Amino acid sequence: MKVVFLDKMLTFARPQVSSEYFAKRLSRILLVNLCAILLAFIFALNTPSLADTPIVPDGHEFLCTPTHVWDGDGPIWCEEGPRVRLSGVNARELDGTCGFNKPCPNANAVEARDALVAMVGEKTGIDHYGHIMVTGPTMRCRSVGHAGGKRTAAWCVSPKSGDISCAMAQAGWVKKWDKYWRDHECP
Repeated sequence: MKVVFLDKMLTFARPQVSSEYFAKRLSRILLVNLCAILLAFIFALNTPSLADTPIVPDGHEFLCTPTHVWDGDGPIWCEEGPRVRLSGVNARELDGTCGFNKPCPNANAVEARDALVAMVGEKTGIDHYGHIMVTGPTMRCRSVGHAGGKRTAAWCVSPKSGDISCAMAQAGWVKKWDKYWRDHECP
């Protein structure tokens, strides 16, 4: 490259880069991208698909062996497929807020979630999304239908804690939601 500057011609030398340098750089970029694609594929294989999550029709009974819990009113992920939103109650969101026009308990959101985990089983870890992983006995649930998203609203009874909605409400972790509680009676 030549530049003329006040009657003087300056010549700037472009650094010479070998084709070997470009080949090494390109192979590194390809290797990094290949690793990223491979990791994404492995991650996708280990992540349950929302498309595979069934909504249990209203009135149907089903079994739920808990595997994950999100917050104090669910969803509780079931080994059998459904994701259960506890019927008739509302808990604070994990950020401590309550939705508009929803009953709002005084209980701390994280403590409520941990109470639900203890009622359905035992904590075994935390997954990459922040769900608490659990292992626990199989619950018997009765669906009251769709609960928004890929969730089934249901009344569930655990061999460990009995009626989960009742136990959570009686302990003050959640608040009864009259709109959905209806005529449900606690044992």
